[in-house]
Amino acid sequence: MPAPVALVTGGSSGIGEATARQLRELGWTVYAAARRTDRMTGLTGLGIHALALDVTDEAATAAVVGQIIGVEGGIDVLVNNAGYGSYGALEDVPLSEARYQFEVNVFGLARLTQLVLPQMRERRHGRIINVSSIGGRIHEPLGAWYHATKFAVEGLSDSLRAELRPFGIDVVVIQPGAVRTEWGAIAAQNLRQMSAGTAYRQQAEYVAAVLDSTSGSSSVASPPEVIARVIARAATARRPRTRYLAGRGARAIVSARQLLPDRAFDLVISNGYRLVAARAARAAAATRPMPPVPPAQSAAPDTGG
Repeated sequence: MPAPVALVTGGSSGIGEATARQLRELGWTVYAAARRTDRMTGLTGLGIHALALDVTDEAATAAVVGQIIGVEGGIDVLVNNAGYGSYGALEDVPLSEARYQFEVNVFGLARLTQLVLPQMRERRHGRIINVSSIGGRIHEPLGAWYHATKFAVEGLSDSLRAELRPFGIDVVVIQPGAVRTEWGAIAAQNLRQMSAGTAYRQQAEYVAAVLDSTSGSSSVASPPEVIARVIARAATARRPRTRYLAGRGARAIVSARQLLPDRAFDLVISNGYRLVAARAARAAAATRPMPPVPPAQSAAPDTGG
């Protein structure tokens, strides 16, 4: 029996890279697609096929899917993982940036899904795994456009699941919490730049501190391999769940959102972010080198004048 075939987008780092590795370890034929194939040499050494892909380029997307189907005869699982988060006050973020975030996080995902569905329908077999976020269940200040894209992925996935059920195709949503990747530090840096000199600069510092805390912090964020294992479980389960919360803190945060009234959750988030920012400031102060102490000066002699 031939190995199942998976296409994983955003495969050059983080969750995508870890997922490609995990599925390959399970014996799958894996195609990992990303804009930066130069970062995928470690994957190709494992027998993973690395493909260049910008999910906002419709022609390139069609070519990649056509290439895989031409070689393998079909795609069993599509893991829509490509995406990014851009933060800033709605008042400050240019609409061009907001549109681009939708192009990557929503329309790129939708176009890839459109392209793989015909052959899945014909075979009455296949699985679409959309990597959303707990950001599709909760909200944060200065995250309006990012959360809008993740809420869109959630709604799109629910409708898609219902319409594909008669064809034997599963749709699964993965909702990671904080994940230890480079994404947090990049988002924090961009947020500080976007908010510099604006009315939202203090809020931006609080949110940026939280984003920074997910980069390289074992106490706050889960390694991407944790999420990859959940994706692999969703890909291989005979009857997968419709949603998987994954990673440190994900279930607790979503549960709090379900239990608390809107304004109470607003307060929890705002106060929590202030505490994280204060803790980060104290840690930075503690590691800052002390200024050199000037040498002691001897007293001048008393001449009795």
